[in-house]
Amino acid sequence: MLAVAVLAAGKGTRMKSALPKVLQPLAGATLVERVLASARNLQPERRLLIVGHQAERVEQQLAPIGGLEFVLQQPQNGTGHAVQQLLPVLQGFQGEVLVLNGDVPLLRAETIESLVNGHRQSGADVTLLTARLEDPTGYGRVFVDADGKVSAIVEHRDCSEEQLSNNLTNAGI
Repeated sequence: MLAVAVLAAGKGTRMKSALPKVLQPLAGATLVERVLASARNLQPERRLLIVGHQAERVEQQLAPIGGLEFVLQQPQNGTGHAVQQLLPVLQGFQGEVLVLNGDVPLLRAETIESLVNGHRQSGADVTLLTARLEDPTGYGRVFVDADGKVSAIVEHRDCSEEQLSNNLTNAGI
């Protein structure tokens, strides 16, 4: 069994728009609609959206899609806090949980499917998609130990000067 949880609570301050970030339009669909579409082929048993900033507006616009569960994150205290909001909602759920950022509209279905299949084959507790960026400014950094296992994920704003030199970033998947 699979649940897909989309992080859709952010404000999107850098977009300088009255619209919540996930409702920004891109080629005829919102950012979050594109993320949901990229996970459609996985046929998840549950589809959850963690909402916060302008939650009512996000829920109203996305409700017609059907089959979505909305989980409120109040206040918005970052990515980890958003994921924590899923714990009571998914209590008793026996399956995997795929967490996606709601603002990655160019994510391809094939990428998600490959990640999920790789996760299942590895037997890992957690699988994370990362990227090495030439300029990682603004992105959360992922730190791994000698065995390649994640030891920490630190948001850009919380990084020390030394941590900022790490260019392995959280891709939001």
